[in-house]
Amino acid sequence: QRKQAMELKRKGGVSRQMGVWMVGILLFALAWLTAVNVLSMDSETKCWAITGPNSFDDNANGSSEDEEDLVRLAKLMAQRGLCSRREADAYIQAGDVLVNGERVQADWLKVPANSDVQLDFRAQRHQSKKVTLVLNKPLGFVSSQPEGYTPAVRLLTFENECKDLSRVRPRQNMEPVNLWKMAVCGRLDVNSTGLLLFTQDGTVAKKLLDPKGGIEKEYLVRVNLELDPMTDAIRKKVDKLRTGVTSDEGITYRAKSVEVLNANQLRVILTEGKNRHIRHMCEHVGLKVMALKRVRIGNVKLGALPVGQWRYLQPNDKL
Repeated sequence: QRKQAMELKRKGGVSRQMGVWMVGILLFALAWLTAVNVLSMDSETKCWAITGPNSFDDNANGSSEDEEDLVRLAKLMAQRGLCSRREADAYIQAGDVLVNGERVQADWLKVPANSDVQLDFRAQRHQSKKVTLVLNKPLGFVSSQPEGYTPAVRLLTFENECKDLSRVRPRQNMEPVNLWKMAVCGRLDVNSTGLLLFTQDGTVAKKLLDPKGGIEKEYLVRVNLELDPMTDAIRKKVDKLRTGVTSDEGITYRAKSVEVLNANQLRVILTEGKNRHIRHMCEHVGLKVMALKRVRIGNVKLGALPVGQWRYLQPNDKL
């Protein structure tokens, strides 16, 4: 009887051990099944999501016959103006992007070009905190590379803010140090003045810096010759500016429009921007630029902004 009892006890221990193993196997299987499904909760609650194979990325590794119809998700987001590609990669990795209603976390993912792509609440709120500043650059400052001069970004201090023109002021979203980390959008050389934009928003920077973007930039240009009355010689110079000029190096400089405003001032509108664009154009036709001031980018106007001061880009300012 004692031997039988010991044998039963041994078998019971084995059974309990096997039961523990079975429970462990079941838990592992449940965890694996969970990991290969997208479990997401409402984005506004900012809850977690586990991303696995999705219905729209079955062919993400390039095995599809319709590979040409797929596009990198980050690239698609940038093309649609949701954010920059770098920001898109960060949002995807953080699980803040939904494609056709499903949350994704694979930044290599390719999706159909007509996919419904949205940022969740957390990413939208982060994007809304990005600001763009409008500066009236004075003489003696450079837009980007110092080259021995003071960069214009140093003028972005809270003391230089034109509060009368910053009716919408999201200052609470920024720290003072961030002002000097703003990205400059475009160039103005040391001898030029006027409108200069700085931004935290990658989509704004991309739009402004894209050479094919077609955004108008308006300049007031004072030259060294009397333009009024319009003699034949002056008319030929202005006509050359309107049709475009080609430098000895083979670089073509064009303007969208050139208008004579008064005796020695032109209004020039560009949709492209090469280095010292207007100065090279004028020099080619025998005009010397005495002063150059940018007064508009897109629909953003310099207006009454004092020299050396800045304001926040307002909601009604459209690039």
